[in-house]
Amino acid sequence: MRSYPIERVRNIGIMAHIDAGKTTTTERILFYTGITYKMGEVDEGTAVMDWMVQEQERGITITSAATTCTWNSHRINIIDTPGHVDFTAEVERCMRVLDGAVIILCGVGGVEPQSETVWRQADRYRVPRIVYINKMDRIGAEPERAIEEMRTRLGTRPLPVQMPLGREETFRGVVDLVRMKEIDWGADLLGTSFEVRDVAGETREEALTKRNEMIEKLSETDDILLERYLSGAELTVEELQASIRRGTTALDFVPVLFGASFRNKGIHPLLDAIVDHLPSPADVPPVVGHHPRTLDVETRRPADDEPLSGLVFKITNDPYVGTLAYFRVYSGKTKLGQTLYNSTKDEDERLTRILEMHANKRREAQELHAGDIAALGSLKNVSTGDTLCLKSRPLVLESIKFPEPVISATIEPQTKADHVRLANALAKMAKEDPTFKIAQDPNTGQTLVRGMGELHLEIIMDRMEREYGVQTTFGKPQVAYKETIRAQAEAEGKYIRQAGGRGQYGHCRVRVEPLPRGTGFEFVDRTREAILPKEFVSSVENGVMEAMDVGILAGFPMADIRVTLLDGTFHEVDSSPLAFKIAGSLAFKEAAVKASPALLEPVMKLEVIAPDDYLGDVVGDINARRGRIEGMEMRAGARVVKAFAPLAEMFGYATILRTLTQGRGVFSMEFFRYEQAPPAVAEEIIARIEGRIPAY
Repeated sequence: MRSYPIERVRNIGIMAHIDAGKTTTTERILFYTGITYKMGEVDEGTAVMDWMVQEQERGITITSAATTCTWNSHRINIIDTPGHVDFTAEVERCMRVLDGAVIILCGVGGVEPQSETVWRQADRYRVPRIVYINKMDRIGAEPERAIEEMRTRLGTRPLPVQMPLGREETFRGVVDLVRMKEIDWGADLLGTSFEVRDVAGETREEALTKRNEMIEKLSETDDILLERYLSGAELTVEELQASIRRGTTALDFVPVLFGASFRNKGIHPLLDAIVDHLPSPADVPPVVGHHPRTLDVETRRPADDEPLSGLVFKITNDPYVGTLAYFRVYSGKTKLGQTLYNSTKDEDERLTRILEMHANKRREAQELHAGDIAALGSLKNVSTGDTLCLKSRPLVLESIKFPEPVISATIEPQTKADHVRLANALAKMAKEDPTFKIAQDPNTGQTLVRGMGELHLEIIMDRMEREYGVQTTFGKPQVAYKETIRAQAEAEGKYIRQAGGRGQYGHCRVRVEPLPRGTGFEFVDRTREAILPKEFVSSVENGVMEAMDVGILAGFPMADIRVTLLDGTFHEVDSSPLAFKIAGSLAFKEAAVKASPALLEPVMKLEVIAPDDYLGDVVGDINARRGRIEGMEMRAGARVVKAFAPLAEMFGYATILRTLTQGRGVFSMEFFRYEQAPPAVAEEIIARIEGRIPAY
C-alpha cells in the first residue's frame, strides 16, 4: 500500500551555479520539514547532504545526494546536485529522472555560466522549473537584473509570484502576490517565527501593480483565466494557483521567488511553491520507450496498474551495502523478491533490497510504486542508464548521454602489491561515474584516467586513498586531444592469409569524409546484401571503430568522421568476421592518411569577474593564452570578461588570476567544444608524443 497518492508526490532537484546556495537551501528544507533537528552548514562542514569527507573539507558538493521529506501532506523527493562544472554528469543524470527542478540564482551574481549549463540540461529533458533568487540579504543584490538576465541569457519568461520586502541588510521577507499576504521574518535569525499579514500601506499599491502584471502574463497562456479576467471577475487563489501550475508544467513560464537561505528567510514559501506549482509524476506526459526486439514505440502512463518500467540513473559503491543502483519508477509497482528484467542488457535481476535514501543514511522499504525514487541493493550487473521492467512487457527507455572527458593523467600504484586493488578500485569508480574513463597509453602502456577537469581527477585520487586504501602516484594532467580529417578520401583494405586448411579473406573499399564538430562518428553502408553479407558489414564497422580509437597523427581518438562502405568481396569458405574487421581497420587507416588529418583540442568557455583596475592585465593574460575575448559587461561594480580559451593553456589559471588581481578575481570555466589546433601547436604536440622533444 503506497503511503502517499501519486498526486501528492514531488520529485525535484535543486540546481545552480557553484556557491549560489543549493546545499544551504536544502539543509533549511530538511530542518523545517522535520527531517533534521539541527541545521547543517556548508561552511562548517556539517551539511547533511554534503556527507562525503571531501565535500565537508572543501565546502563544495561533489556527488548528488537524495533525500525524502514531507510538507503539507505531500511527499517531496529531493536531489541536491553539484554546481561545479567538473561534476556536471551528476546534474545530467538527475535531470533525466526528475519531474521538476528548483534553479537557484544568486541575487548578486544573477545568471552565471553554470546556471546556463543547468538551464540547457533542464530544457533538453523538458523539466518544469521554478527559480529561487537567493542571497537577497547580500550587499549588491539586484533581483531585477537577475530577472532580466533570465529573459536575455536563458531565453525564458520569468513570472515573479512574489515581491521582495527590502533588500541587502533591510531584506526581511516577501509579499505573496497570489494570496496577497506579507510574510515577514523581521530580525528572527532561526526563521521559525514569522508574521503573515494582509498587505497594507505603500507596499499594497506596489504589490497590486505587480499582481496585475502577473495575472496579465498568466492570461497570455491561459484562455480559462483570460476569460475570467476580462469579465472583471475576482480571481480566487485556487484559480491563480491552478493557472500557474498549468503554465509551469507546460514550460510556458518560470515562477520566480526570493529569499536569503543562510538567514533562514524564504524557505517556507519555497516549500509551498514546490507543492503548488511543480508537477507530480501524474502531471507529466507518459514515458516513451521502444520494444527491445521489434523496436516499436511503447508508452507507459505514470500509474500503479501499468506494467513496471523504470530507469537506473546512478550507481554508487556503499562500504556497508555494496553496489547501490538509484532507480526511478515511471510506471507500475514492484516489491521485494520480484524478478526484474534488465531490457538494456537482456538479463534478469532479483530484487532483494529496497532502500529509501536520506543522503548517506537509509531506511528499508518493502515495495515501490509509480513515481518513487529509491536505491536497489545487491543487483548483479546494472549500469547507469539501464531500464528495469517486466520480462512479459519489455521496454527500453532512452538512456542518459554524458559529455566526453577533456583531461587525462597517468596513474600508478606506489607498491607492486597494490596493482590488483588499484584495478578493482578504478573499475568500481568508472561504473559509478560515466564521465570517468580508464584507458591505456598506446605508447608507454601506462594506465590513463580521463575526467572532466583537474578537480575531478584530484577528487578521484583522494577517494582512491581514503575509500579503497590504495596509495597512488598521479602524473601531470594532460589534455585529451582528438584527431579528425579535413578532406574526403577512399581506400581499400585487404586481409588475405593462407597457411594450409581454411584461410582468412576480407576485402572492402571505404570512403571517409569530415563531419561538423561534435557530431562524433557515422557509418553508412552502400553495399547490397548480394555483395557483402550483413555480418561482414558490421565487422567492417567494428574494425573502423577500433582503428578510430588510436589516431594516425599521435595516437589520439578520432572523431567527427563519416565512413561509407562502398564495396567489398568475400570468399564462400575463407571469409570470416575477423578478416573483415581487420580489412575495415586497414582501409580506414589508409583513407585517413590521405584525408588531410588534423589535431583537435578542447576549448573552454571562460568567464572572469575582476575589479576594473585589473582589466588590462586580465585581458592581456587571456590573449597570451591563445584566448579570444567574446565580450565584456559590468556586474555589481566589477567587470565580467567572457572568452574562449584552449584547455591546454588554462592549467593553474586560478593561481595566476589571484596574482594578477591581488586575490580579488574569480573565474568559472566549462567545456565548450573541440576546435582544430593551430599548425605550430599541433606540430609541437605530435613531436612531444613521438619523443622528438622532451615533455614539460
